Amino acid sequence: MTALVEVNNISKSFESFLAVDDINFSLEKGEVLGFLGPNGAGKTTTMRILTGFLKPTSGNIKINGLDLFKNLKKTREFIGYVPEGSPLYNEMTTIDFLSFICEIRNIDKDQNLGKIIKLLNLDEVLLQKIDTLSKGFKRRVGLAQALVHDPKILILDEPTDGLDPNQKHEVRKLIKKLGKEKSIIISTHILEEVKAICNRTMILSNGKLLIDDTPTNVLKKSRSYNNLLVSVYDKSANELKKELEALNNFKYIDIDNNLCSIKLKSTSDASFLSNYLLKKKYAIKHYSINKGQLDEVFRQLTNTV
Repeated sequence: MTALVEVNNISKSFESFLAVDDINFSLEKGEVLGFLGPNGAGKTTTMRILTGFLKPTSGNIKINGLDLFKNLKKTREFIGYVPEGSPLYNEMTTIDFLSFICEIRNIDKDQNLGKIIKLLNLDEVLLQKIDTLSKGFKRRVGLAQALVHDPKILILDEPTDGLDPNQKHEVRKLIKKLGKEKSIIISTHILEEVKAICNRTMILSNGKLLIDDTPTNVLKKSRSYNNLLVSVYDKSANELKKELEALNNFKYIDIDNNLCSIKLKSTSDASFLSNYLLKKKYAIKHYSINKGQLDEVFRQLTNTV
């Protein structure tokens, strides 16, 4: 299968500042990629390069097998882009704006707009000026303009930023639905968003690509992955930690949300611990396995506090 997006050794410098440093990856249909990184990591610059708004200092990009910058008009037909903040023409009504987008893309609005309006539930705001819409509806209009030409690739910069929990849920549900038929790249600071909708995760820092894997495999890099989480009614987490540390049977013990987070030396130590707690007649309040924390991996890799 030909990758819809192929990024080959792209770098981007702004005078002496290296914003993107030799990044490589490819993306196929059905992949929803979560693009993570601290502020200034190079995420937005990379996305602007992918959409043809910025030329890389070095490297090249292929979109659906075509060189992006040698075939800019053609390759942009395959891409739908929602920049951060979803900038719109606020003085226009929703229907006028979307009709305008169809016109400049030279596509038939009668064939394309109906299904997009239905998909994004925009019927009730078609005649409203965009300036009067809620943030949630503005996001939907932004998505609508990116989808009217039915692109194979969707690039979304902070698509749920500023939305309330219900609005976030609706946008995420829509992205998951679209992700079955398209390649989607999402830049986000919201780590829960990656777990909710992405099947692939990339973390950037200082312009470098640090990790590219499934969310499940990224979680396995968490220091707390596979740790036992234990609390008992009889002792505080701090007291229980001191007592268990004295046994010297575990690699380390941390406090995690008033639970003891215990890294085992071997799998047999799980039985040892449960037997110990029963022998001491402690009433177990919580006993589970930690599946890892994405924010923990993020901090480990990007050295943020």
